[in-house]
Amino acid sequence: MNKALARLPVALLALALIPPASAEQAVTETPPLVITGSRYKASSFNLPFAVQRIEADQAIGGKPRVNLSEALGAVPGVIVQSRNNYAQDLQISARGVGARSAFGIRGIKLLADGVPLTNPDGQGQAATFDLDTLDYIEVLRGPFTNLYGSNSGGVIQLFSRDGDSVPTVSGNTAVSAWDTQRSQLAVEGGNEQGSVIVSASRFDTGGYREHSSAVIDKSFAKLTLTPSAASKLALIYSHLKQDDTQDPQGLTWDEYRVNQNAASPNALLFNTRKSVDHSSVALNFDHEFSSGTWQNTLYGGTRDVTQFQSIPKDRQEVKLVNGVLINEKSSGGVIDFQRTFQGASTRWITPMALWAGDLTLTSGFEYDASSDDRQGFNNFVGDTLGVQGALRRDEQDDVTSLSPFAQAAWELEKVQVQSGLRYNHVEFKVDDRFVSGTNGDDSGSVTYEDFTPNLGVSYLINQRLNLYTSWSRGFETPTLNELFYSGPDGRFGFDLQPATSEQYEVGLKARMGRDTNLQLALFQIDTDDELVVLASIGGRTSFQNATKTERKGIELSLDSQLTQTLLTRVALTEMSAVYSQDFVSRGQTIESGNDIPNIPARSLFGELVWQPLPGVSSSIETLYRSNLYVEDSNTAKAAPSYTVVNWQARFEQDVEQLTFNQVLRIDNLFDRDYIGSVIVGDVNGRFYEPGPERAWYVGAGLQYRFE
Repeated sequence: MNKALARLPVALLALALIPPASAEQAVTETPPLVITGSRYKASSFNLPFAVQRIEADQAIGGKPRVNLSEALGAVPGVIVQSRNNYAQDLQISARGVGARSAFGIRGIKLLADGVPLTNPDGQGQAATFDLDTLDYIEVLRGPFTNLYGSNSGGVIQLFSRDGDSVPTVSGNTAVSAWDTQRSQLAVEGGNEQGSVIVSASRFDTGGYREHSSAVIDKSFAKLTLTPSAASKLALIYSHLKQDDTQDPQGLTWDEYRVNQNAASPNALLFNTRKSVDHSSVALNFDHEFSSGTWQNTLYGGTRDVTQFQSIPKDRQEVKLVNGVLINEKSSGGVIDFQRTFQGASTRWITPMALWAGDLTLTSGFEYDASSDDRQGFNNFVGDTLGVQGALRRDEQDDVTSLSPFAQAAWELEKVQVQSGLRYNHVEFKVDDRFVSGTNGDDSGSVTYEDFTPNLGVSYLINQRLNLYTSWSRGFETPTLNELFYSGPDGRFGFDLQPATSEQYEVGLKARMGRDTNLQLALFQIDTDDELVVLASIGGRTSFQNATKTERKGIELSLDSQLTQTLLTRVALTEMSAVYSQDFVSRGQTIESGNDIPNIPARSLFGELVWQPLPGVSSSIETLYRSNLYVEDSNTAKAAPSYTVVNWQARFEQDVEQLTFNQVLRIDNLFDRDYIGSVIVGDVNGRFYEPGPERAWYVGAGLQYRFE
């Protein structure tokens, strides 16, 4: 960290301690947000850890509402890299946790209305959430295994809104660059006894890169009932479907410099693509008794995936070479699985008085399970590539997670103490139904378990400044995808170990004046048995345990209403993420002090919003990222640093029961070339996924209220 940043905490502390200009100003300060990320309702200002709440308008107002990356730019410590490749999910890391993921989101717990979007093995999908119905987002940074179970190196909670009490019909449509269209229709209504909201949308794009078209259909329905003043029940359904979404894959540096819009040659050769059909249903029930609150969640669903990869034919075709049979253990180049998943959680929250303060006790139990009926096929028939061929893999994969937990929060006049303990038990079972010749039986099981405590203390110096410190232990199991090819000869990696970590954090939260809020956090995360990429070949990635890693940094967020018409948001992250011990990868020694790939040392987000008139606003946002290493030795060409500027204007008009809205948006205003995300450790050097060039977006909507 540079000297300026090192002096920053002192300066901010001094600023926060300056008394308010007048008594009137102190009275009108912005009240603290109430958040649920602590598993009970609490003031975010008083909690002894970094937490951010993002309202819907800030997260998705005027934006395409396609990717969660649109909503998280203003959260320090969280790096969201959109591949702009709808066959693959976003890359999301929190304080560097999850950065290595070659596919989907891992190590970060995703929840929607309390229901996991993360499988019990730690692999998650953000694309399933319907952003059109978003109410707000809560983001917790750092290991929160005690609160949310294994693989919670950070937590992102999304909450959908209930239906409006007034019956309403709304629709939106938008067009943008690369033959992109999006349309959405919603109906909602309710009364004191309940409400309903139903939404459906379609996104259709040709993609800014060659071989990157996609059609995504989403639907969402939520029925909320309040049978009594003490009870609330919500029934939630969601569905996502996308067929034959094209995957352009990564490029080498030379390929990127020649044509950043190109697809990988192998992607074209094998027609790489992915189809997904995902459905889920959930039931939330809360009831308040005189002695406490009982909260329950039940959920279940299915996920069907077919993915055509670019594994070369000569790595799959079984043949005899010099008397040795090769490729018999190959699982092919087509992934096909049908998943069922379900889970339940229950917790009891008891408030009570203790001495001169208030004590809140929370205890509960969580169960999550998934079962995959998984096959693999050759991606060729004869000389025809990119078609489903012979069966090469057939197995049943089951993952079960069980975790009881307890938490206590004791709040005095100036001090809040929070502590807890969770037992984590995650079991993997494999039933291999494809055994032939030298392709042995991969059946087996492995169980990971650990206790994860946490402790945090905050001290309220005055109503404008809160100081806190915390310690927590994290527990991160390998995912199924990481286990599949990580054993000897590319078999199931039963020998992979979970990563364990300890986080130390100190910080402050300050209200400076009436309309300015600041958070500052310093952290260090020490990890043993870090899971890292061993190799990534043709879309198939294997993993291994490294030795130790160290992540430390500083995070700053600042929201300020500068004037009646000007609002600004700033998020700054400065971080060092390194291997703290040597280890060997593919016969090469990775030295202590090397940077962990795909974690920028510096990230800066800034937004300025101008609202000159009611219903009229314009904003400009800037994102800076420092360079990214793409593999563990740090010798391959790093993805360069970049700065991208986006601009938008929004308009809204009310005419009796009608509300009209329009938006004009230009992303990458100055048409910068940059790498949007990287594929860590790709053996063929295809590390780089280019970010899109300048793109325009025009949208309009209409809402009718039956008043």
